[in-house]
Amino acid sequence: MNGFISILKPPGMTSAAVAACMKRLSGEKHIGHAGTLDPEAAGVLPLMLGRATRLFDDLVDKEKSYVAEVAFGQATDTMDAQGRVTETGDNYPDIGKVRAAAEKLTGDIEQTPSMYSAIKVGGKPLYERARKGETLEVPARTVHIERLQVTEERPNHGFLLHIDCGRGTYVRSICDDMGRLTGCPAHMRFLLRTRSGFFTLENSLTLEEAAALSEEGKLGENLLPMDAPLMHLPEVRLPLSMSKPALNGARLPLPEGREDLEEGARVRTYLGDTFLGLSRVNGRELVWKVLILPGTPA
Repeated sequence: MNGFISILKPPGMTSAAVAACMKRLSGEKHIGHAGTLDPEAAGVLPLMLGRATRLFDDLVDKEKSYVAEVAFGQATDTMDAQGRVTETGDNYPDIGKVRAAAEKLTGDIEQTPSMYSAIKVGGKPLYERARKGETLEVPARTVHIERLQVTEERPNHGFLLHIDCGRGTYVRSICDDMGRLTGCPAHMRFLLRTRSGFFTLENSLTLEEAAALSEEGKLGENLLPMDAPLMHLPEVRLPLSMSKPALNGARLPLPEGREDLEEGARVRTYLGDTFLGLSRVNGRELVWKVLILPGTPA
């Protein structure tokens, strides 16, 4: 099987476990995931099957969207509802104060991820090290928050958040910062990722749906095409007369009329209507970056 599939990861399951489950369901050895979700988070998890794994570097996964709930009154060591309470307070903010805090957390901000995040240090996720009692200094880093909207008040001093942000952003850290800015300890009550680049809730499947399709022998029919998440890149269509040099991985002349492509640009490259892979503009030529040959192994 070659292509992409987006799975709605359930809470309590690691991203790696979802990929392992899909290996069993698909029978495909080569499966990778993009945009790791923390174990307790739920939502969109893009998976690459077969030759699609070779396109990982060119996926647009910088734009992420989340729905989360921030809960005031307690801070925890994990910054979410599963952690140990480290601080309490009853100076509960109203929605006006929460929205004022959200404004201060919009744009480019400095953020220190939790020790219970999925960031890898020494090849191991921080949450694994934290569960073993290890403590590491996690440096702050700059992340971009495009939108942080407080939409409604929820029971038990909670507020619903809608967030559009760049890669590397930790929503639990946003919730913790909201507590600091409002003067009332806070943590993240739940998190749902609704978008990771091209992949959304609308084009995702639950594991149960994927299992049912696998049992019916229809899982492959429901894979997203290999060029579907690459539509942000310009395209070039080669004439069928170039079939032999194209399939042999040779350098190819730029098709007539594509002088508009910038030097070094990565382009989706088709032979007629068949997606062959990605090439790069080098002068007046196309040089293959990823050539996907039908019928060959990943």
